[in-house]
Amino acid sequence: MAVERAEEGAEAGAGADDVRVLTLEHGEHLDSTLYRFDKGTRLQFAPGASLLGRKVFLYTNYVGPDDADEGAPAEFVRNQYRALEWRGAADGEPGGGGLLVADDDAHCELRLVRAGAFHYYFVYDSPESRVGPQGSGWFHVAPSLGVPLDGVVCQTVLAKCLGPLPRWRGVLRVAHEAGYNALHLTPLQALGASGSGYSIADQLRVDPRYRDPAAARDPTFADVARVLGELRADWGVLLIGDVVLNHTANESPWLEEHPEATYNCHDCPHLRPAALLDELLARLSADVARGALEPAVPRRLCAPEHVEALRAELLERRLPEARLHELFTCDADELVRRFRERAQAKAPPAAGAGAGAGELRLVRDPQRRRLAATVDMELALQLYNVYRPDCYDEEARLQRCCAELRRRLQQLNDEAEADARAHLLAAVDNCAAGVRYERLQADGPRLREVSERHPLVPRYFTFPPAGSLADAEALLCGPRARLVQAHNGWVMGADPLQDFAAPERDARVYLRRELVAWGDSVKLRYGARPEDCPALWARMRRYVELAAELFDGVRLDNCHSTPLHVAEYMLDCARRVRPELYVVAELFTNCDQVDNIFVNRLGVTSLVREAMSAGDARELGRLVHRFGGRAVGSFLRAPRRPAAPAVAHALLMDLTHDNPSPLERRSALDALPSAALVAAACCAAGSTRGYDELVPHHVHVVDEERLYAEWADGEPADEGRVGAASALLAARRALNELHRELAAAGYDEVYVDQMDADVVAVTRHDPASRRSVVLVAFTAFARDADAAPARAPPPLRFEGRLEEILLEADVRREPAPPFARHPRFVNGLRSLRAHVRRAVPLAESRVFAGARRDGALTELRFRPLAPGAVVALRVAPHARAAAALGALGGRLRALAAGADALALAPALAPLGAADYRVLLYCCEAEERERCGAGAYEVPGHGALPYAGLAGAAPLLARVAAADELGHALCANLRAGDWLAQYAVRRLEADARLAPVAARYRDALAPLEELPRFLVPAYFEAVMRALYEAVSAGALARLGDAARGGPMARALALTSVQLAGAVPSAPLPPPAPAGAPSLSAGLPHFAVGYMRCWGRDTFVALRGLFLLTGRYDDARHHILAFGACLRHGLIPNLLDGGRRARYNCRDAVWWWLRSVQQYCDEAPDGAALLAAAVPRLFPADDAAPAPPGAADQPLHDVVQEALDVHFQGLVFRERDAGRQIDAHMADRGFNVQIGVDPETGFPFGGNDANCGTWMDKMGSSDAAGTRGRPATPRDGSAVELVALCHAAVSWLERQHRAGRHPYPGVARRHRDGALTAWSWAQWAERLRRHFERHFWVPPAPSAADARPDLVHRRGIYKDSHGASQPWADYQLRCNFAVAMAVAPELFEPRHARLALDSVERLLRGPLGLKTLDPADWAYRPHYDNADDSADPATAHGFNYHQGPEWVWPLGFYLRARLAFAERPARAAAHALAALAPLLRELRASPWAGLPELTGADGAFCRDSCRTQAWSSACVLEVLHELAALRRARPLPPA
Repeated sequence: MAVERAEEGAEAGAGADDVRVLTLEHGEHLDSTLYRFDKGTRLQFAPGASLLGRKVFLYTNYVGPDDADEGAPAEFVRNQYRALEWRGAADGEPGGGGLLVADDDAHCELRLVRAGAFHYYFVYDSPESRVGPQGSGWFHVAPSLGVPLDGVVCQTVLAKCLGPLPRWRGVLRVAHEAGYNALHLTPLQALGASGSGYSIADQLRVDPRYRDPAAARDPTFADVARVLGELRADWGVLLIGDVVLNHTANESPWLEEHPEATYNCHDCPHLRPAALLDELLARLSADVARGALEPAVPRRLCAPEHVEALRAELLERRLPEARLHELFTCDADELVRRFRERAQAKAPPAAGAGAGAGELRLVRDPQRRRLAATVDMELALQLYNVYRPDCYDEEARLQRCCAELRRRLQQLNDEAEADARAHLLAAVDNCAAGVRYERLQADGPRLREVSERHPLVPRYFTFPPAGSLADAEALLCGPRARLVQAHNGWVMGADPLQDFAAPERDARVYLRRELVAWGDSVKLRYGARPEDCPALWARMRRYVELAAELFDGVRLDNCHSTPLHVAEYMLDCARRVRPELYVVAELFTNCDQVDNIFVNRLGVTSLVREAMSAGDARELGRLVHRFGGRAVGSFLRAPRRPAAPAVAHALLMDLTHDNPSPLERRSALDALPSAALVAAACCAAGSTRGYDELVPHHVHVVDEERLYAEWADGEPADEGRVGAASALLAARRALNELHRELAAAGYDEVYVDQMDADVVAVTRHDPASRRSVVLVAFTAFARDADAAPARAPPPLRFEGRLEEILLEADVRREPAPPFARHPRFVNGLRSLRAHVRRAVPLAESRVFAGARRDGALTELRFRPLAPGAVVALRVAPHARAAAALGALGGRLRALAAGADALALAPALAPLGAADYRVLLYCCEAEERERCGAGAYEVPGHGALPYAGLAGAAPLLARVAAADELGHALCANLRAGDWLAQYAVRRLEADARLAPVAARYRDALAPLEELPRFLVPAYFEAVMRALYEAVSAGALARLGDAARGGPMARALALTSVQLAGAVPSAPLPPPAPAGAPSLSAGLPHFAVGYMRCWGRDTFVALRGLFLLTGRYDDARHHILAFGACLRHGLIPNLLDGGRRARYNCRDAVWWWLRSVQQYCDEAPDGAALLAAAVPRLFPADDAAPAPPGAADQPLHDVVQEALDVHFQGLVFRERDAGRQIDAHMADRGFNVQIGVDPETGFPFGGNDANCGTWMDKMGSSDAAGTRGRPATPRDGSAVELVALCHAAVSWLERQHRAGRHPYPGVARRHRDGALTAWSWAQWAERLRRHFERHFWVPPAPSAADARPDLVHRRGIYKDSHGASQPWADYQLRCNFAVAMAVAPELFEPRHARLALDSVERLLRGPLGLKTLDPADWAYRPHYDNADDSADPATAHGFNYHQGPEWVWPLGFYLRARLAFAERPARAAAHALAALAPLLRELRASPWAGLPELTGADGAFCRDSCRTQAWSSACVLEVLHELAALRRARPLPPA
């Protein structure tokens, strides 16, 4: 069986560049999440988005060789942690200090070279943080075993069946010859009287049964070590020994000296009621066994009525006589007597003094004596020793008080008795159920006769002899109670993290008889720490260390019942002895999360999983799939990738030693196919001795006393011997070799195909060579499968060519006498034998009738097969597919090494940012306009957001991260090459992009030759490479923002995403033809007149153009909009300029702001003021002029805008009416602008239009809102006042510098008089009046103009002089915008108070609420399709009445930085506020920030998914934070 594989014995490990990134998030405590890594992996801890702005200290208890002190080997100490050092960050403190998490690539790194499970946690602000860990988790490093972990094939052997030590080699050679590379031996220690392999009497002594007959002494551990050492050296076998920590045999001699090591009734008196019940049941069993209850309950129980008679005996006689409820009740007379004595000596409290004191309750007697429960006497006196106005003397009062208390005590006794009776009834029911199972049910052992060996119910306690039940009770209350010790067992459905015998559990499991008890073993009581029971901890520590000395691994028996802290301590001791310890455990928690808690805390390497739990072939296939590797065709893994949560590694056993033989439940023919399916699993596999020999009964861990057979070469002639031809041994060897070779060769991808109800095919695939091994098993779960006729399963179809039939096997009947148990040896069926053929040519196959090829598919037709048949074959790609795989593999390896293997660089070199938009983006509408076709439509998923690489690549990345091969996109890729062809063809017609299309074609062409199941994996890898290369090219053409941290880089790319040449939305001259125009947001504002908005453009211009270095594009937009100046305004909707609409008052102020920013920040920016602007409308009423007809320098255009405002203007929009706005009322087309002569505030608008960014016009006839603006904001809007101040202050500086020729503005009055203001005078007037007219003080004062309208105090008004005065006082987010624009207008103390209100009342996860949540108009969820009659929301009327908009958040954060008294704290606050936006940015398929959200960040379907000003404003925040860090590295926040 020549499966290509790595060198024999080689072990898969991590490469030098294997990096896994574990992301830390706030509040994530991943106790039940499993991360598994190979040695050599570099594990990086990276702060997640939720840690932005927090100072983080990271600690781990992992220690490696680099952590040794003075050359001594570093020792792992579980509770000793060390700080990890942050790398890749400007603000990380050296030597393991804290990191203020910012927008950078910070991480901590460990190189994993020590095996085990390790913990990490992080805290904030200080290493001594009192808050405690804010996140934590675990990671595993697999031990080095000499074989791959998935290549382990283990056989369990009952040690007591081995016989004397000299016999062991011969017995264990059977496993060696069968191809097992690991042996699990049950305990070798001296066993107790029951003979159970897990009831150990002495953990520190070898069982005498292994004594060499020729020796004069009992065996020692040294003798055992010698024998095991020889096996390890000769066979290279892994040796695994059991460790039993939670119980010891009843007869353990050391318990006489240390009874405190048990749950005994002296030290644990809470167990006494359950122990007394147990003794009662034992006496009942003895009475039945001696016939004392006949005929109602005979010795032999064989009918349901016998069980019912038992129930009646218990419920009607024995339990009532025992009066067990008295162990939980009080002596009411005695308590009343004591109460009376105290009451006589204490004056009653005043009336009502006991109110609120609580209820009187019984307090159980800690010793659980009869009628010894008590009450809180002080509380009783407070409640019942009270003044009674209807009692005329003290004696009468006392009698009434005592009577009331007696009534309460009787009520409490009744409740306690009812509770006890309920527990006892449950106990009776559980006993009856156990009797039915053991005595009557067909699936039980059918133990008819009641005897001392087979009592009615198992004992829950060891109990020394006692005369009567009363004597037994007396014993329980005396010093001999130490001898009454609770047995161990397990509880169905119990919480395994709880100790069911602990006092806080009140012994309910024992009292209710819910324990599946092991009557031969007592439960060990460790306490919380070694000091609680030193003798027990010391003994068990030595026991575990001995196991680690003897064995390569340990199996934790009954792990789910072992106290976690005990197992942790013991395994730590074992790993000090053997650092590469292989830890196996059985867990029956029925919960993966709980399993993972055990696996994490104990460092369990493999969990035992039972194939016998499968009831049919489908379920067995599911287990093979679940515990196996990744799916066949899984996505290619980058060397550096996120750490992925894992399923606990499995040791999948076809049979465990706890289970009956499968031959008792299924056809014997199923033994081979079930074993084959387990062997095909991509995990450790195993079996139990007896399975391969077809032993048809349970080789019982308790009852079996016979010996195993030894190995015999050739045909075994003697009893007690087996050979290669016996039963399944030949087939087992072939399967085990196959399993080992598949693991060694890296066949770690799995596909399970349920071909029909009985036939399962398992494919193991090598992602390196792309060969597969397919194993097909014809199962035989039905008992009558032997009689089933042979039949041909459905054809086996696969992509590729058949290389070789590796093996064919079946089970055939042979002449043999009927099975009989051998008296001395464990023997199996001789009537069945496996026949195996290896390396079978197809022409000689007994399984396949022939093959045919259908294109790339090969189809193998089966011959009629009998149940029990197994075949394995190797498949390889066809020649052309192999060549394509080779080419792709070489190219991807070169890319990983940093080479330009795609040869994209020359094709990308001449391209500009607008070209990159086509390569990466273009939404549906943009793509249709560009080339006539839209974005790619994925059946079952929908259209991709973009036609460019950013449409498919991020989706593929998310699908790949989850290995979601069932995703609709993967199905589409497997079905055809349409997406690859689409990616190429959409570019070919563009001459500038045709060279890139050619490189795409070359990169994607090999995919056409691949087996279709591999196309998603390789397509994703190629697309990822293309996407990364093109994104890097785009970023290289951008400015500083593109060289920032991950968030800044992602936001910088939105500049490419949103700015491009769209023929239906051109910029007018002087912008050149084909110049990019900026979309306000996608997908709603993509093309046509809705693409380019004045205010959106200039709010976003600095972030998306200036900070990204796109100065030409910024200049084109400034001059193009300036060319359209009309009525002193720039367009709201540009629509190419000629059809522009002038219905907003704020766009011109934002335009002026962009002029300032360009001049101050762009290279040679000041020259912009002199740039020629070809006026499109030389006069307000002029027709459009051709370029060059009316050129002006930009400073004249700027001056005109301000002159018109200062002079004041009222005009009516051109073409006013439904042809330009279907919803506006007639008055709304009347536009007014001006400047208040007293305050200098710009003002305008009326109550019928909405001239600022809050521009929702009502449009619902049903709701009566058509023509009514939701937010007119007429008068002087706060942010326009700030923008005006910023503009005139800047112009004053430009005039002084000689760059702006005008000293100020002048107004000509109707009488001819002239009013002139210099820029400085205007700015001063604004500054002088701002606080007086906008600040709403925290407390009422004489300065309040309209105190009747004040709803919130300590804020700034939203406007001044609105036609609806109450609107001025609404709390909105706009004053925060004003603060960032013109902080000099604000009194800092007032500003900080107002910003605190924004933080408290308006800030949401992604943006700022647009209205106070307490406002009557607040409606936070925007739905433009709302067709209701509700005037508050119909047709999205509430667009700006509560929804949380993203762009103002950027201004708010910048305002906080501007007014910060402690800049470091403000910076940390800003970073923390950006955390949800970073999460959104990473999760959004549109790769941008949305326009708005609903309340608390709720998704809004009508919002643009990526909005220009949202990204731009956040980029500005990041820019300021970076500048702050450069100026002064941020100290601790």
